[in-house]
Amino acid sequence: MLKPINGTWFEFWHHNIPEGKYWNPVIKTFSDEQWEAKVDEIASLGMKYIVLLTTAQVYEKESWAYFKTDIYPFADMAAKDPMAALLRAAERNGIKVFVSCGFYGNWSHTEDNMTSPEVQKRAFKAMEQLYALYGDFKSFYGWYLPDELGIWPYYPESFIKYVNDYAAFGRSINKDHKILIAPYGTNHALTDDSFVGQLERMDCDIVAYQDEIGVRKSKPEETEAFYSNLRKAHDKAGRSAMWADMEAFEFEGDVYKSALIPAEMSRIERQMQSISPYVDEILIYQYQGIFNKPGTISYCGHPDSLKLYNDYCEFLKRNK
Repeated sequence: MLKPINGTWFEFWHHNIPEGKYWNPVIKTFSDEQWEAKVDEIASLGMKYIVLLTTAQVYEKESWAYFKTDIYPFADMAAKDPMAALLRAAERNGIKVFVSCGFYGNWSHTEDNMTSPEVQKRAFKAMEQLYALYGDFKSFYGWYLPDELGIWPYYPESFIKYVNDYAAFGRSINKDHKILIAPYGTNHALTDDSFVGQLERMDCDIVAYQDEIGVRKSKPEETEAFYSNLRKAHDKAGRSAMWADMEAFEFEGDVYKSALIPAEMSRIERQMQSISPYVDEILIYQYQGIFNKPGTISYCGHPDSLKLYNDYCEFLKRNK
């Protein structure tokens, strides 16, 4: 039996402007009530986890945050407290939320963000403020580290240090919070003893590997071998859980330079077939804009998202 989709990434704004064509203009107008309704939609499919992509957004010429802070101005959006809306609705639905530690440097400068003392200082301050504001929510489950580097064929040492530094600080705030990362380069990973050693040294609870189907780096029939090898490495390391970050989108045109649109359910099902035997949980990038439950107040995204929602509901019925 295939594992269901048990979680999704979530965002208040899509950082790559061309990719967010079909939902960025809409979600900017969302009220707190509409954000809660979006979480209710996610819960309607039985999902148990939400990974918040960013708590702040930094570009070359402007920056903002999605909570009240002295680090950046509050985002130009209709919602008054979108973080509280997300966590409140998640708590009501029994969903666990990984709150983002980024972006506290320009989102496109990944390696700089991992190594910059100034970015780290802002991020740690934000983590303290986020926990002070929202730590009482039972849905606040852990931290997501959104600055990602590829595995070529090993984790860069700068990435391991980044993970360990942020994990140590996150655990100093609340020792029970989980740490999640979602690296790419899955198709290049060399899962030998050196890779296992890196897993042993990396202080994170969950690694959700991107299957990279939507970004056209892999094909569904190829990923079984990648995840099988990663599973063996994780079992040998015996430290972090192994999840999947499964891409449920396609590009309307060129990769990274055009809008994200829903993939066909047949392709998504084939992705699930390849990875289900090897991962503990399947999360997607992402529900928002790619799926939409018909008849809700929180519609945003491509028109085909309604069909994908219904197709996935049919899949769940067939796979009870």
